[in-house]
Amino acid sequence: MKVGIGQDSHRFNEKKGEKKLILGGVEFEDQLSMEANSDGDVVLHAITNAISGVTCQNILGKISDEMCLKQGIFDSEAYVKEALKYLNGRIVHLSISIECKVPKISPKIEEMRKKIARILQIGENSVGITATSGEGLTECGKGKGISVFACITVED
Repeated sequence: MKVGIGQDSHRFNEKKGEKKLILGGVEFEDQLSMEANSDGDVVLHAITNAISGVTCQNILGKISDEMCLKQGIFDSEAYVKEALKYLNGRIVHLSISIECKVPKISPKIEEMRKKIARILQIGENSVGITATSGEGLTECGKGKGISVFACITVED
């Protein structure tokens, strides 16, 4: 067994309407988007980093920048799929923890679980998602952005 931990954070883009807010591959309507070169899906970025923790292949950074800036690939799902190319094992479980004041995550958790399970080709019961406001103690808890931790368990 191997375990990978991934984290990512993004600030909100104050230019409303420039992009859509996408989290876990799911659109959140009427929300500010994330500041990012890509679609800014901070959940999929954290998952990519967790996979990189298992494979030791740094996808976010050089590879994703090349995909985004040189190839015009802005969909973060493509970064997850690129990370999966290096994975030699079966994903057993994925746990995701999201910290933000806005948007409300709980109404979209089931949709996010389904989307992430489809991307990773695992069962929905192998994807856990929790969310917290962090009691407003951090910048994300104060509504300035979103922070996500992802922990992935892989059977070799």
